[in-house]
Parts: sequence; C-alpha cells; structure tokens
Amino acid sequence: MRAVIQRVTHASVTINGREKSSIGAGFLILLGIEETDTVADAEWLVRKVANLRVFDDADGVMNRSIMDTEGQALVVSQFTLFASYKKGNRPSWLRAARHEISIPLYEAFCDLLSKTLGRPVATGEFGADMKVELLNDGPVTICMDTKNKE
Repeated sequence: MRAVIQRVTHASVTINGREKSSIGAGFLILLGIEETDTVADAEWLVRKVANLRVFDDADGVMNRSIMDTEGQALVVSQFTLFASYKKGNRPSWLRAARHEISIPLYEAFCDLLSKTLGRPVATGEFGADMKVELLNDGPVTICMDTKNKE
C-alpha cells in the first residue's frame, strides 16, 4: 500500500462537475493499493498517518499530528501510484490491485482512519474520473509505502 500524504489548507473532489467531498485543514491522502496488500497494511498505514507530526505547534515547529489539531482527511484512490515506467513511455499498471482486492482495502483504510481520528473521513469515488483540487500547506508532502516499514 502506498500513500502520498499532503498537508492542505483545503481540498476537494469533483466528479462530473459536482463536488463530492471537501475538507478544510488536514490531509489529502492519495492511496494506491497493490495485489499483495492486506488489512494489516491498512492498519499500519493508518497508525502512521494519524500520528504523523507535520502540523505546527505554538513555536512553529512541526510537532503536532492530525489528531492533535483535529484536522480533516480526504482519501482518494490512486492506482497510478503503482505505475511501472521502466519500459517505454507508456506506464504499466500491472502492480495495481484489481478491483476485488483494492475496493475492500480502500474502504477498510477509510473506515480505520475515521475510527482512529474519531470523525468522518471524506472520500473520492473509486474508479471515477475525479478532479482533485488542493492547496498544499508548506508545502508538506510525505510518501509512505507499507513495503518499507523498517
């Protein structure tokens, strides 16, 4: 499981010209799921994201988590995070999980994050052509991969 976590002042997802979800300050999380990923990967990643200390404290030091700031989260499925670009110029998506694996894991990640944060998590729509708008704060962008836990 691979995630790109962006600290944002706001973010939204629009599908077919209609806004589906929007958040204020918090995280926009682009989530890619691989064939070999499991619920254990989702659990690990949720713990890391929820406790990631990239929000400023009173002294302006990145020392607070999204839980500390009561920030919001928007999770968008992003199979392109597993693009293979070694051969030619057209990426291959062979490492991205099929829908029967990725949809339940995406939903499990969102549910786990919501329970951990103690508030609803905004989402995109799996498989939809989405327009994602954000204002990256910092900019702060962190990439995490459950295959690199150590």
